[in-house]
Amino acid sequence: MSTEKNNAPVVIDVRNVKKKFRIYKDRGNTLKERLLFAARRKHEDHQVLKGISFQVRKGEAVGLIGENGCGKSTTLKLLTKILYPDAGTIRMTGRVSSLIELGAGFHPDLSGLENIYTNASIFGLSRKEIDERLEEIIAFSELEEFIDNPVRTYSSGMYMRLAFAVAINVDADILLIDEILAVGDAAFQAKCFRKLQEIKGKGTTIVIVSHAMSQIENICDRSIWIEDGVIRLEGLPRDVHPVYMEQMSKKNLHGQDEQKDKLVVEKDEEGKLKRWGSGEAKMTDVSVIDAEGKKRYEYSPWEPFTVHIDYEAQKELKDVVIGLAIYRNDGTMVYGTNTLIDTAKPVDLKEKGSIDLKVENLPVSNGTYVVDLALHKPDGFNYDFWRNICRLEIAGKVQTPGEIALSHSWSIR
Repeated sequence: MSTEKNNAPVVIDVRNVKKKFRIYKDRGNTLKERLLFAARRKHEDHQVLKGISFQVRKGEAVGLIGENGCGKSTTLKLLTKILYPDAGTIRMTGRVSSLIELGAGFHPDLSGLENIYTNASIFGLSRKEIDERLEEIIAFSELEEFIDNPVRTYSSGMYMRLAFAVAINVDADILLIDEILAVGDAAFQAKCFRKLQEIKGKGTTIVIVSHAMSQIENICDRSIWIEDGVIRLEGLPRDVHPVYMEQMSKKNLHGQDEQKDKLVVEKDEEGKLKRWGSGEAKMTDVSVIDAEGKKRYEYSPWEPFTVHIDYEAQKELKDVVIGLAIYRNDGTMVYGTNTLIDTAKPVDLKEKGSIDLKVENLPVSNGTYVVDLALHKPDGFNYDFWRNICRLEIAGKVQTPGEIALSHSWSIR
């Protein structure tokens, strides 16, 4: 996290929060059944959260990760006040918008337009504020020709588009997101992802729950791994995620020895997870090539280069996203992109082929940078994730202060 964010005020403060749910084994559905069979109403308490504490500062984006049932979605619902803790405290500062129960305030018999006003008012917008955002909300949802129809006539995808468009245009101080980046088709998912990056750039605080590690790495400054109701680990996404993925790999391998040869699980010399995935597609070779077609790993900030990937797949795949991220040595991401963001659709991979990503330049200050590459599904499921696959040395003629290099010239009269 940057020094600026470290000095920012805390806007989410969660302290020793606990939450349990009562699970009934044999509960009557009617009043008569409950009265007659009261003795059969056996239940047990399930402690979902066992005392978690964390803080989020203004402008910070945090990802909550963990397997199903670990308590991450419960944590988000506690932040939105859909649920309340049994113990502990939660303090939130600022206007909150949630993308958890999309369309929770929609009425099926009202038109899409009428539901925009109703739902946006739930988020705290005045009539004037909704009027000012109306065109942008409708345009984002891509439902112009259906906006006057009752939402009961909408498909589930249309319903979700409208709900997302309303929530994303609230101009909230805090945005809470739970597994909603799978809304609509691939093109709409890519648009949602770009909008989230835009919102983050404006200083909105974001907390996101997702199983898609690549999405969190491209959005979040920090990841919090929740396991069995407690925080197992937190830190930079690229430090936390390999440990989490190693744990998941061990669980997936348990009792499935015949699958071991197909899985990609490799560690570096320090014992850290370097590579992981299902193995259905693998990168067999990666190199960086200069404008003359030669392998080279040192460039000035203004030189073009191409990241070349050779791959093999067990079969032809039609749902692949190819992603790249470049980090400074201190773990700060300087750039990240993928084919879904750039083209709004997954790509096809043959059983054997190559991929080229041409980069016009990398205008950053002198230093060493590392590259992560991934082949994954749109939902973030990794076919092959390769961490620190190669290093780039950026060496300009002059070492300028700061983190980026700008093309410039002087004119003195």
